[in-house]
Amino acid sequence: MDNMDISWVLRYLPHRFPFLLIDRVRELEPGKRIIALKNVTINEPFFPGHFPNKPIFPGVLILEAMAQAAGILIFKTTDSLPDEKSVYYYAGIDHARFKRPVIPGDQLEIEVAIERNLRGIWKLACIARVEGAVACEANIMCTVRPGADS
Repeated sequence: MDNMDISWVLRYLPHRFPFLLIDRVRELEPGKRIIALKNVTINEPFFPGHFPNKPIFPGVLILEAMAQAAGILIFKTTDSLPDEKSVYYYAGIDHARFKRPVIPGDQLEIEVAIERNLRGIWKLACIARVEGAVACEANIMCTVRPGADS
């Protein structure tokens, strides 16, 4: 597969700064799994307000990074790209567990594996790691739906 750097990621996600949470894709097997990276830096816009004396990457953003990695995997699996009229939704989050804090300087490795797709609702197993140690695990369900015409 081609170089899956930030330019490549931007083709497969509608998100932009400050909400784009995937910097690179390390591995991708359409229909199976993805490993994506998020470099956590002190320059993130939420750190001044999220425990200023001990900055911690918010857990909800780890879950969002998982969903964004899942989105790339789903778009590659379906051989499609996001468009302006479709919206990518969470349909559910199950068994989310946070095992260790993620702090500035960490590189978050996000692994997402497809468990099933039933009528356009995807169920995915997700694990986020820092240096091999599990930071977060969750099962997520996502769907892509056409948006209403404006």
